[in-house]
Amino acid sequence: MPTYNPAMQKGRLADIPADAHGLISKKTAELDGVAVTEVTFQAGARWSQDLKAYAGTDLCELPHVALVTAGTLRVVLRDGAEEDFSAGEVMLLPPGHDAWTVGDQPCTFVEFSRGNDYYG
Repeated sequence: MPTYNPAMQKGRLADIPADAHGLISKKTAELDGVAVTEVTFQAGARWSQDLKAYAGTDLCELPHVALVTAGTLRVVLRDGAEEDFSAGEVMLLPPGHDAWTVGDQPCTFVEFSRGNDYYG
């Protein structure tokens, strides 16, 4: 039976131009079947203000698995559950949420995903 042996792959987020929608920007490195995306919510950014029209939904309907590297992001689910995620924390978000920066510092997180996203 053959053994699956994928080739090593490398991406450099610093070399990827940012795609911005309002106060939210992203840089995505596409690897074999996995997208690694650095997302920055500038101070004052809110998904429902900056990406809602682009996404065409009332809430973000994508799941997210990410590591917050700077700042704090507040997330509110459709059912009203609310949580803050700060630098050094890992977040798993189900579909059906809004999110915004807390305070006057940008929030940056690195997300790992498969498939499409609304940012671009």
